[in-house]
Amino acid sequence: MIEIVAEIGSTNSALRARLAAGEGLAEGRWLIADRQTAGRGRAGRVWSGGLGNFMGSTPALVGQGDPPAATLALVAGVAVHEAVSASAPGLDDVRLKWPNDLLVGAAKLAGILLERQGDVVVVGIGVNLAEAPPLPDRPTAALARLGYPLARDAFAQSLAAVWAQMLARWHRGEWPALRAEWLARAHAQGTLLAAHDPALGPITGGFAGLDGDGAALLRLADGTMRAIHAGDVDLIGD
Repeated sequence: MIEIVAEIGSTNSALRARLAAGEGLAEGRWLIADRQTAGRGRAGRVWSGGLGNFMGSTPALVGQGDPPAATLALVAGVAVHEAVSASAPGLDDVRLKWPNDLLVGAAKLAGILLERQGDVVVVGIGVNLAEAPPLPDRPTAALARLGYPLARDAFAQSLAAVWAQMLARWHRGEWPALRAEWLARAHAQGTLLAAHDPALGPITGGFAGLDGDGAALLRLADGTMRAIHAGDVDLIGD
């Protein structure tokens, strides 16, 4: 169920194009690129990479009775954290940042991008295994530079297996348990965050967990609680 191509613009865009053309894509299928030339992250950021890194996308089918589709970003984060932790035992200070990043310390190690096409959510995942492509607004890290050289194909098999388990749990209605697992792997409650909400503008507050739909809860300086459903979030400090 894993298809590997030498070079592609974006694995997410390729799967979305196949869906638009009427191709049926089953869960468990992955499209993985050796090199991605037009990859992207949230807010249109470039998220491309070269040989040795993991760059892949997979479909998730959203049916009646499933949890909110947006929660799949957090479920994917749990899967990526678990796959990285299993492949790099002993790696310290690995944590999730809402809504879609995996950090080592303050540096970005992996990112997740969800794009919906009808009743299918294309889940794109990039993990810096060999290289840490520079980003203009944040530091990056790669597992090989941290002393954990991993073969891309072996990591892909591990991630695919973990994701299949997490997605099955999500379909079974285990989102509350998966939400708790995300929180256990994330920045601590009380961590000061700066949110850039497209509707509300800049907001700063202490992280106060997740609501039932996966939105980040921020406790503002006046004690009020604000739910952040979209936009970027930056860590200010613990």
